[in-house]
Amino acid sequence: MANVIPTKGNLMALQRRLTLARLGYDLMDRKRNILIQEIMSLIDRAAEIQGRIESTFASAYAALRSANITLGQHMDFAESVDLDDSVQIRFRSVMGVEIPILSARETEEATAPYGFALSNSRLDEAREGFLRVKQLTRELAEVETSIYRLAMAIKKTQKRANALQNILIPEFTSRVKYITDALEEKEREDFSRLKVIKARAKD
Repeated sequence: MANVIPTKGNLMALQRRLTLARLGYDLMDRKRNILIQEIMSLIDRAAEIQGRIESTFASAYAALRSANITLGQHMDFAESVDLDDSVQIRFRSVMGVEIPILSARETEEATAPYGFALSNSRLDEAREGFLRVKQLTRELAEVETSIYRLAMAIKKTQKRANALQNILIPEFTSRVKYITDALEEKEREDFSRLKVIKARAKD
């Protein structure tokens, strides 16, 4: 504490900084709790989407195998599907963390990109299944990216909260106590000195 000059001005400045540090810690703690709640709901959602993708993939592949058996393998069916560039990204903010929202333009294939003369219902089922997988994969990418960003934000918030709780707040508290004790000691010395001066003046 040798670098702290025990004055009332320094005491008031340190008390303000201590109050701000405590307020900052409360805000960081609140932010961390909100982010943790958000990430926990997203983790549950990611697991649910992953399960749906697996089951949808399985049924789509089963339909595709059946279509291949009945129609033979037709590469021209696959080649007739256009490249998909319909994904759009927007963001929403959760306690200052940018969370992506993925959506597709309304250009999803409403009709099959192949003729019906050389296809059958199993091919249609496979196509619908893979379209659904594409939509679910988009949702999963959104959720997993959100989880990653929230996890990074929680880590950073935790680090700042720890710095406030374990370093700054104890340091400011110690300095305030040091200055308060020094000022009280000075007041006692001044009071004693004043009593001595008054006693001598009476003599």
